[in-house]
Amino acid sequence: MTAAASVQSNNGGSPKDTTTTVKSPAGRRKFSIAIPSRVANGGSPALKTPTLSLKSPDEQFDSGNEGILAKAGRRRTFSNSSGDPDVCMDGGLDDGDSANPRKRLNDDTPDYPRRRATIACEICRGRKSRCDGAKPRCRLCNELNAECVYREPGIKLDAGDKLILERLNRIEGLLQNNIVHQQTKSLAMAPHSPTNSNGTALSREDLVVRTAEGLERTLTIPIAGLGTWANGTQQNISTMPKVHTTPALHLLQWPMIRDLVSRPYDPQHLLQLELSREPLNLGTSVGMDLTNTGAYVQAFFEHANVWYACVNPYNWHNYYRIALSHGFREGPESCITLLVLALGAASLGGSISRIPRDKEAPGMAYFSHAWQLIPALMTRNNILCSQCLILASAYLFYLVRPMEAWNLLSNTSMKLQLLLGGQDRIPGHSKELSERVFWNALLFESDLLAELDLPHSGIVQFEETVGLPGGFEEEDDEPAGRDELWYFLAEIALRRLLNRVSSVIYSRGAATTSLAALGPVAAELDFQLTQWYEGLPMALQFPYSRVPLSNPVQTVLRLRYFACRTIIFRPYILAVLENEQVILDPNVRDNCHKCLEAAVRQLEHITAHHAGHLPYLWQGALSIVSQTLLVMGATMSASLSALLPPTPQMDGIISEVVAEIERYAHLAPSLRLSAEIVREAEDRRMMMLRAAGMR
Repeated sequence: MTAAASVQSNNGGSPKDTTTTVKSPAGRRKFSIAIPSRVANGGSPALKTPTLSLKSPDEQFDSGNEGILAKAGRRRTFSNSSGDPDVCMDGGLDDGDSANPRKRLNDDTPDYPRRRATIACEICRGRKSRCDGAKPRCRLCNELNAECVYREPGIKLDAGDKLILERLNRIEGLLQNNIVHQQTKSLAMAPHSPTNSNGTALSREDLVVRTAEGLERTLTIPIAGLGTWANGTQQNISTMPKVHTTPALHLLQWPMIRDLVSRPYDPQHLLQLELSREPLNLGTSVGMDLTNTGAYVQAFFEHANVWYACVNPYNWHNYYRIALSHGFREGPESCITLLVLALGAASLGGSISRIPRDKEAPGMAYFSHAWQLIPALMTRNNILCSQCLILASAYLFYLVRPMEAWNLLSNTSMKLQLLLGGQDRIPGHSKELSERVFWNALLFESDLLAELDLPHSGIVQFEETVGLPGGFEEEDDEPAGRDELWYFLAEIALRRLLNRVSSVIYSRGAATTSLAALGPVAAELDFQLTQWYEGLPMALQFPYSRVPLSNPVQTVLRLRYFACRTIIFRPYILAVLENEQVILDPNVRDNCHKCLEAAVRQLEHITAHHAGHLPYLWQGALSIVSQTLLVMGATMSASLSALLPPTPQMDGIISEVVAEIERYAHLAPSLRLSAEIVREAEDRRMMMLRAAGMR
């Protein structure tokens, strides 16, 4: 494998001059982010994260359910050697008389009664019988009740063309069976995409194959079977697949775990509960208390904006002056100001799960007034209105209202696709803000799609063209706070890795259905996770120790790290639950241990999750439920339970987790069902273990 892009660092001059530059593929601009002195002088070196990726969208083949042979034939430009005068350069049929001298000059001449079909289906072609060309099935296929497949029209291959396509077909087979080198290097990636300033690369891949003549040729190969859209359109494997089995309720279909509940649960049930939910109660507040606005603004920039990084501290005072002049009654500036106050108040109120049910959520008065402005903003198409919807979605996630947030995000996505779809639709001074709004929308949508079967908005199509944020420009006003960007960039990279895991391992048609195929893929993904960690700035690098951390950002990143590692190795637990004998393989045993250790690390010190309850309570709670069910199933297996901490310790951890999830039950119907499931599972688990004399 060869890297088709390189990362260069200019280490001359002062630390402020240090930059990380990624050479983009043809047709794309270079991307450069300044690296602060703490990274350039003492932090981790720039990192080339290996990622499973493809070339730019205009060079890719369609990645539907067809084989690569058909895709290559459909996209390739026909060479002159094909020699078919009826075939145009676009693959269509030329109906001009001059293109074919053999064509009948007299249109009135009666057709030959035994005229052959223009295109024969594959079955008729293989049987060397005439095909009537009927669609969707010809006469013979209809009689045989066989699938009738027609070769794409206009494709006529000479020997050289067939040789190329045969080689492409062979490469497809190698990729599907995961035997390209059978080492982690077989999935080596090249950092094409914009690389963020902590060195965590977001990239696509060039696959280089050596031809029989010894020449290297770069081919754009869709990773067939590693995740596809249900509708057959092209997919980047660093985005959430349409159909996948990552969500927590899918574990209830596993052996042993399904015995812990009294009835089967459809994974769609959580979505149905949220769809049937009562409308949001915006509270009884009729007025706004503006006496504490200074404290709330400070709290927002110190405790909330670190998660979203979408409010510019340098022009905040200008926003506030405009909102004040409008009496906070109109315009996007008024809406943004109110939402900043709402999120600032929420960040000071602690976990919403600990707020008494009869007490209004912190910041609700500000949010209620902002909500009245949102309908007018939803019909306007600019970045400020999109920013309003992102901040409103953030507060809705804090309130654990995922479907209301999804509705706003869908509108945001439409605005962004409209603005990003043409040149000069986004003013130059709004470019940095537009990038931050885009990535927030994509991150929020990925979190929702990881747990709920929702329609994809289509915003992901711009993932490879939108740059990563690099810092707001300073203005004359005194900044309202710091422009914290490190966590946001790290989260973008980790979210893409989580999506990649879902695509490669859990999507429909994934090529990791056997342990032999899973091995190199899991090893590569785990390597990428390690590279992500090592690429974090020193201020964000969390210790691997089991001691609770005082830094909320480190705490959240550590929990996200262990959640990602758990799902990378989770299929090994399923394999052992289905057949205890497979754990005799040392590699299987080792990978089961990695999975269970990561799951336990996410569950111990369960109240540490409060650090991320402002942005992640709902997402984090479902992740906790998933890891809890996984660990419960492991305790029921003699071979897997030996890989867990001592029994009394595990029982204590599970008991605390169940109690914690029950504290979330009143926040959302999906969490209420989750709490009921883990409570029933724990009660039945203990009953079964006592009956077996193991408790």
